Amino acid sequence: MEKRIETFEDLLVWQKGIELVKQIYILTGQEKFRNDFALRDQIRRAAISISTNIAEGFERSSRKEYLHFLNIAKGSAGEVRSLLRVTIEIGYIDPSTYDHLRNAILELSRYLSNQIRSLKGRIQ
Repeated sequence: MEKRIETFEDLLVWQKGIELVKQIYILTGQEKFRNDFALRDQIRRAAISISTNIAEGFERSSRKEYLHFLNIAKGSAGEVRSLLRVTIEIGYIDPSTYDHLRNAILELSRYLSNQIRSLKGRIQ
């Protein structure tokens, strides 16, 4: 029997978003990011935006609004992926770290896509 979703904290997609935030904060706390305030802050904000938009949308009064915020979260996941690519291109991270984080973001994007698809089917 599946657990009933009562709060956004019950959502696996939100939980995965929080895990990504933790990984991004650990990564950007490293020496190479210490003085690159713009990149460090932008990738952190984009990562935080994923889980916070899921939460905000869930707390809204309609499925249509929730869908809107899920789409924003998905856009932020793309932003994190793009910024992550910058970090490997400029030598801040190694290929294995890049691959691990990229895979985590792609998985999160798939979860978001599935949630979006599910909601669209219930709205129309």
